[in-house]
Amino acid sequence: MSAPQTYANHRRFDPLMHFILIPVFLVTVVATIRHLFKFPSLHATWVAVLAIAILLLALQVRGYALKVQDRLIRLEETLRMQRLLPPELQARIHELTVRQMVGLRFASDAELADRVQEVLDQNLSGEAVKKRILTWRPDSFRV
Repeated sequence: MSAPQTYANHRRFDPLMHFILIPVFLVTVVATIRHLFKFPSLHATWVAVLAIAILLLALQVRGYALKVQDRLIRLEETLRMQRLLPPELQARIHELTVRQMVGLRFASDAELADRVQEVLDQNLSGEAVKKRILTWRPDSFRV
């Protein structure tokens, strides 16, 4: 069994993306550009362009997954806040940014109202919100 999730250990790496694909694509870009400068040709230029395009594609796909994840978090947290917050804070849910909601998703139900009030009063960033959470609500379904 792994340790409980906290601010210190909540970041998640996708091993295939972070430790294999992106490094391989980066090395490929560097190698193809180096080859292009050593042996300039139309073919070497095209291979370098293709290597850059593949790296950009991988980054774009990762960005799409994170954007969808943020949209789902916004929806989930809006529904949770509508259920748990007092009426005066429910009326202000729309003032929260996506980044703030992403941070608030780790707050336990018991402390959610306090954290939302802090975010609204002090315009805290998502990272600042996470650092203030006392009882961490783990999220193990992240991309």
